[in-house]
Amino acid sequence: MSARTEPSGTRARTGDRAGARTPSRTPTGTRDADAMAVTGFVLGLVGLLVLNLILGPTAVVLGALALRRRTTRPGRARLGIALGLADLVVLACLVTADGTWSWGLT
Repeated sequence: MSARTEPSGTRARTGDRAGARTPSRTPTGTRDADAMAVTGFVLGLVGLLVLNLILGPTAVVLGALALRRRTTRPGRARLGIALGLADLVVLACLVTADGTWSWGLT
């Protein structure tokens, strides 16, 4: 193993790559799909309480995209789709019962 002297007087091994990044274990596309699955799931949960008109369809789209991109979390993507559809069902029930587009405590 050969060594060279750095300007600071320290010795460094030849072949060391200072600051080199190691390759990640999962491809970027898979990480993006996993993030979409988790985001769809969280938006579906939050959408049950607020902004179901916006968060429900967003959760459905993100879950479907995650499944299409072969996520490693297909269960979470399916739950995101199911919760997004449940958001829309809750919205439909609210609109038919009260004629309102949001939750109300009064």
